[in-house]
Amino acid sequence: MAEDAPKFIVDSNVGKLAKWLRMLGYDAVFFEGDDDAYMIDRALKENRVILTRDTQIMKRGVITSGRLKAILIDSDRPEPQIKQVIEALHLDYQSRPFTICLECNNPLEERSKEEIKDRVPPYVFKTQQQYMECPVCHRIYWRGTHWQAMLGKLERLTKSR
Repeated sequence: MAEDAPKFIVDSNVGKLAKWLRMLGYDAVFFEGDDDAYMIDRALKENRVILTRDTQIMKRGVITSGRLKAILIDSDRPEPQIKQVIEALHLDYQSRPFTICLECNNPLEERSKEEIKDRVPPYVFKTQQQYMECPVCHRIYWRGTHWQAMLGKLERLTKSR
């Protein structure tokens, strides 16, 4: 991932945004707690943009002063939410899709066919050539129909900008 790429902390009230951002290749931490001060502190320490629907968070001095970037998400639906974030931050949604684990937010690593042979369904092994693995949770990814469907959805969302 590019060093200058924004990193995010996603409030639980817009939780699905974390997976969408990971799908685009961005580091997106899902914050499950209800301690806003802790989330703000973590965002400051890790240089993360806060994504939330909580208007109270937006009133915090560290945000109103511009010291910490936060985006108040308008919609309660994931598609308009990701569109809002892409537009607000001018995110590059094409150069690094599917490079971050959707489950645990770690960068994926390429794996050879032989390395994953006994870890994917036989049909997948027969039909796919490229594989990625999360080095932390060991989930295997490949560019099958699910990947194509997600890519299509992303393209439709971003074309309607």
